[in-house]
Amino acid sequence: MVAFEPLSEKYFYKDTLALARSLLGRILVHCSPEGITSGIIVETEAYLSKGDPACHAARGKTKRNAAMFGPPGRAYIYFIYGMHYCFNVVSNAVGIGEAVLIRALEPVGGLSLMEKRRKKNRPLFNLTNGPGKLCAAMGIDRRLNGLPLFLSPLYLTEGIAVDVNLIKSSGRIGINQAKDKPWRFFIEGNLFVSRR
Repeated sequence: MVAFEPLSEKYFYKDTLALARSLLGRILVHCSPEGITSGIIVETEAYLSKGDPACHAARGKTKRNAAMFGPPGRAYIYFIYGMHYCFNVVSNAVGIGEAVLIRALEPVGGLSLMEKRRKKNRPLFNLTNGPGKLCAAMGIDRRLNGLPLFLSPLYLTEGIAVDVNLIKSSGRIGINQAKDKPWRFFIEGNLFVSRR
């Protein structure tokens, strides 16, 4: 069963910084064999191919980052620290190597399944307020890497309108290079943002 109408493929053909902002308020849906989970995107980070040493594509195409090179609107999922998955939306154009990291979600549907996947009782705001946390709660792993995000099982929907005055930016989090670039975008005041 599909819970929401997916966005069109053409939605994703945007400049990466524009896409990172426009993804705020969209809903991410995962239809898995265990059930459907969904959440509103409340925090993103953009990674660009030029002048951005923190971008996985900065040194060219590899087996690990191949999905980043397009086409846009596909999932780029990688494993980090030997324990967490991170989910990105491929952006820009075919061959460029850019993506938007989804850093935090506000849970919408499938809360009991999300809690089961996270394995411990924790406050609701702590369920999906980080890239590794949201992947664990949503059941996102490398098996979904490269899939289109406008078709089931993993896709984005229109979601909610976000007041432009509430969209803020800051330096990026959890990286060592180019962390001062103001390419982290978030909804001000949202309790599910990873860092306030």
